[in-house]
Amino acid sequence: QVQLVESGGGLVQAAGSLRLSCEARGSIFSINSMGWYRQAPGKQRELVADIASGRTHYADSVQGRFTISRDNAKNSVYLQMNSLKPEDTALYYCNAKVVSLKGFSGDYWGQGTQVTVSS
Repeated sequence: QVQLVESGGGLVQAAGSLRLSCEARGSIFSINSMGWYRQAPGKQRELVADIASGRTHYADSVQGRFTISRDNAKNSVYLQMNSLKPEDTALYYCNAKVVSLKGFSGDYWGQGTQVTVSS
C-alpha cells in the first residue's frame, strides 16, 4: 500500500509564490519518477512537471517559473511555483510511479491540493 500526501496549496495573489510538497509513504522499494499534474475546472488533467533520474520536464506554460525537485531519501517531491498567474489556478495532484516491496509497479496519485491565484 502506497499513499501520496500533499501539502502547500493555498490562495496567493498574482506574481506571488507557493511551494507544494508531496511525500510517498508505505511499502516502497523504489520510485521511478515523481511529478505534478493539475486540473482546472472544465479542463483535462495536464502534466505540470516531472522528474526522473535527475532529469526534469516542464510544461511550456510553466517553464522558467516553476521548479521541480526531489529528495530521494524522503521519498518526496516539491514544486516551487514563482510568478504565479491566475491561469495557474487548479487542483494540483502529485504522481509517483512506484515499485513496491513485493515487486509490483504502480501509478499512484495524491488527493490533490488547491492552488488559487487571484488577479
